[in-house]
Amino acid sequence: MAKRKRTVRDALSSIDLVTHGPVRPVSSKHLVSTKSPEMSELEFGLIMAGNAFNRWVVRCMASAGLPDLTTIDVLVLHHAHHLDRPKKKADICFILNIEDTHTVTYSLKKLVSLGVIVGNKVGKEVFYTTTERGRQYVERYREVRERCLMASLADGLNDDIGHAAQLLRTLSGLYDQAARAAVSL
Repeated sequence: MAKRKRTVRDALSSIDLVTHGPVRPVSSKHLVSTKSPEMSELEFGLIMAGNAFNRWVVRCMASAGLPDLTTIDVLVLHHAHHLDRPKKKADICFILNIEDTHTVTYSLKKLVSLGVIVGNKVGKEVFYTTTERGRQYVERYREVRERCLMASLADGLNDDIGHAAQLLRTLSGLYDQAARAAVSL
């Protein structure tokens, strides 16, 4: 007698939710640790949120009139504009927590060629600021962001968003420390 194929419904009905608890969405079940299954769930959330954020940043800037930029290009443009003060490449990399400086170098060259930032050499360093054209794109980006993202933000989420931001900064330090430890193995 042939065995009947096991269906998804069969598998789900055999799970004892009291014993096993709810199913946690993770990207790599083999990495789930008994010490913190929540960490794997969080990492999956980071993957999804990171990809959604990258897609959003690029599309928001395209809607603002500057298509064909990468996420790093957009972030470098915003940071060059931040506080309306000139920035060194090293400072941009540090603030954005980018280790591969060549990616920022490429973005800076691309943004200079588009006429949205300018580099001014002072001694041995080059300082980058936005041009008038760059400031106009940054302002249009802000307008698109307000219209598309901020307008859909539910009331009362700001405290949760603040706590999430603090947690992400803490996790950034944890992952950086773990990366240093992994290099020394």
